[in-house]
Amino acid sequence: MSLEKVGAILKDPSAPMKARYRALFTLRNLGGKSSIDAIASGFTDESSLLKHEMAYCLGQMQDEYALEVLRTIVRDEGQDPIVRHEAAEALGAIGKVEDLPLLNSYSSCDTVELAETCQISADRIRWLDSNSETDISSSNPFHSVDPAPPLPGDLTVAALTAQLLDENLSLFLRYRALFTLRNMRTEEAVLAITLGFRAKSALFRHEIAYVLGQLSHEAAETALTTKLVDLDEHSMVRHECAEALGSLATSSCTGTLEKFLTDKERIVRESCEVALDMVEYEMSNDFQYANTLSKLTS
Repeated sequence: MSLEKVGAILKDPSAPMKARYRALFTLRNLGGKSSIDAIASGFTDESSLLKHEMAYCLGQMQDEYALEVLRTIVRDEGQDPIVRHEAAEALGAIGKVEDLPLLNSYSSCDTVELAETCQISADRIRWLDSNSETDISSSNPFHSVDPAPPLPGDLTVAALTAQLLDENLSLFLRYRALFTLRNMRTEEAVLAITLGFRAKSALFRHEIAYVLGQLSHEAAETALTTKLVDLDEHSMVRHECAEALGSLATSSCTGTLEKFLTDKERIVRESCEVALDMVEYEMSNDFQYANTLSKLTS
């Protein structure tokens, strides 16, 4: 019954976005078919931000039961590109070879964000299938299922930065450099990652922001703020920058986020609301962010 109540909050369009986000991550943490069904039933919502995050969670759950709904979202031209892109990335996260034909079929479509994501996801599945390198799950300090594995060996920040910025390389190889830099968790690596905002690909710039959010390092604040306030930047990049600023949880970040609660782009407005809730969480004594279940039972 509690799971049903959490699902009801997720699907309630009158509930604050921050409450729906917490409900979503509660379902992700609970796992299982019932949680997946509850998340999957929300793809009719009007919020592209929320649906994009639903697809992300389904990928992170690593449950093959979610594959059919993710495949449906990738094919659904009525969905926002950011939602379809995240569904394609989730297929790559689950990593089944049988999804290669679908991903390959959209790898050259006109929707650039989707096409590039399908290319990366297909590359990840082929990498997984080749089994040419050792398992990398234990070396990921962030415990996330990433769209590309880090690179092996003892590489320098300079070498990784060169690969990160090389527009002649595939996005998959550039992502590998990105996640290798992330795992270093040094200020030098953080500043190198911020250089990725120069990339031509909006998808790549959005991933730069996501990774900087994971790192939550104050050295990234200026770069993230610059991208959020740039009204000419792609909304998928600005939204990710907003959420990354929320993870930093500084007073200056809070002030910036509050200014964009009325942004013309819905996905940016809602991301600022969620980011401010993240700030509130960081400043609170709450044991975990995904606390909807405990609130329902308390």
